[in-house]
Amino acid sequence: MAYILAIETTTKNCSVALFDDAKQLALKELVSEGYSHAEQLTIFIEEVLSEIKISINNLNAIALSVGPGSYTGLRIGTSTAKGLCYSLGIPLIAISTLKAMALGISKNYDFPLYCPMIDARRMEVFAGMYDSENNEIREVNADVVDVNTYAEYLKNEVLFFGDGALKCADIISNENANFIECYPSAKDIRTLAFQKYSNNDFEDVAYFEPFYLKDFVAGKKKS
Repeated sequence: MAYILAIETTTKNCSVALFDDAKQLALKELVSEGYSHAEQLTIFIEEVLSEIKISINNLNAIALSVGPGSYTGLRIGTSTAKGLCYSLGIPLIAISTLKAMALGISKNYDFPLYCPMIDARRMEVFAGMYDSENNEIREVNADVVDVNTYAEYLKNEVLFFGDGALKCADIISNENANFIECYPSAKDIRTLAFQKYSNNDFEDVAYFEPFYLKDFVAGKKKS
């Protein structure tokens, strides 16, 4: 029996799940406008372990949603995951946030194409494109969305979803475009995490960095 703890902090949703080989055992998550991940993440980890009554020393791996997404959220999730892996001597598994989102939503919605979108402010989104088998058919980009951005894919029905989807609905005006607002969740990591765990596909904890996609630019201080 292998236990994997999954961490998702790429958006306003702070989410932690615990899995074994067969199923999801526990889930804690909270969408917070104030990005309270630093306060909530360790509490959620303690709560999911307590709920199943296992020790943190029983964990076999940590699976981390690695972005793209919020710079601050990614830093918090990464530092926590790396700290656990170091202290427990267990491997780190990196999971693409958008790929996990596409796999998760495909279990409930049947479309030829899935386009997960994470809000990157204004009319920009971090987005990918996946088919019904969870194959990536367009690489992840930071898209400034206009009427032509996804035109080549809209010959088929496309489900645009995520916390950046609804703001694009008025711009992507096409009968094949469908929109759902939602957040990434740790519950969607399980299948991809166990695939990598079975293949010993682990990260070098010392050198691992999340997938920021764009460089962080701090706001200018007022003089």
